[in-house]
Amino acid sequence: MTAIVVARIRVTDADKYESYKPLSKQAIEEFGGRYLVRGAAPTTLEGKSDDVRYVVVEFASVEAATKFYDSPGYLRARQAREGASETVIDVVEGV
Repeated sequence: MTAIVVARIRVTDADKYESYKPLSKQAIEEFGGRYLVRGAAPTTLEGKSDDVRYVVVEFASVEAATKFYDSPGYLRARQAREGASETVIDVVEGV
């Protein structure tokens, strides 16, 4: 069953955040991830929207998504992102 990783990101240091993006992309691709949404600001249809951007990535399974997140490549990306954003990352099973 596929897995969808949803990241909600509030960028606090745009210049520093730029160094995260290529490292993250490389790690995602290494584990077979496919971007469905990349850095998009939402159009809110209902409720109150936070000032965040979204990244949505599909993986073959929750296991593959977890391996991506725990990989040395994505660890480097997370370290590059430190102090550049407030980020929440969830993984859910697809249908």
